[in-house]
Amino acid sequence: MNIIPLLTYAIVASFTPGPNNIIAMTHARNEGFRKILPFIGGVAAGCLLIMFLSSYFNLILHQYIPRIKPALNVLGCVYMLYLAIKIMRSKPASAKDPKVNRFSFLFGFTLQFLNPKVILYGLTAISVFVMPLGQSHVHIIVFSLLLTIIGVSANMTWGLCGVLFQSFLLKYERPFNMVMGVLLICSALSILL
Repeated sequence: MNIIPLLTYAIVASFTPGPNNIIAMTHARNEGFRKILPFIGGVAAGCLLIMFLSSYFNLILHQYIPRIKPALNVLGCVYMLYLAIKIMRSKPASAKDPKVNRFSFLFGFTLQFLNPKVILYGLTAISVFVMPLGQSHVHIIVFSLLLTIIGVSANMTWGLCGVLFQSFLLKYERPFNMVMGVLLICSALSILL
């Protein structure tokens, strides 16, 4: 069983800029790494549930996925473009209300069901890489856990980068947000290709 293509896809898809990664980095930069742990826990729980749902969705509707994938791609692209514009137009961290914790476990969990990158990640990884390797329940559980662990590792890495490069990010917040927005736009457009 060769899982190298799956791991390559999962690492590239997880570590590229996306809503989870950018939120983890920004919040860690503003509040510290420990404050993002509930958010990352929510992301992990939501991601794992999406991986399970993607697996069973693929099992049930395997013959229909090629027909609905273009519509999912367009919806995902539009949502990511919206997030990119929001990031590029965001106000400096000092202008935001620091008393409100918008990055809770529940927010991280719920975000996964609105995040087309995670949904497309799950559908693509499961349908293209996992299902051809096997379709048993144990197989689905193991690969869903693996894909979730890779995704959460990306969130934690982006969060740590937010903390480690805090002074740089605060000094160059506006240009950095513009670059992150452009990278998110590139990620969004790559969904359509």
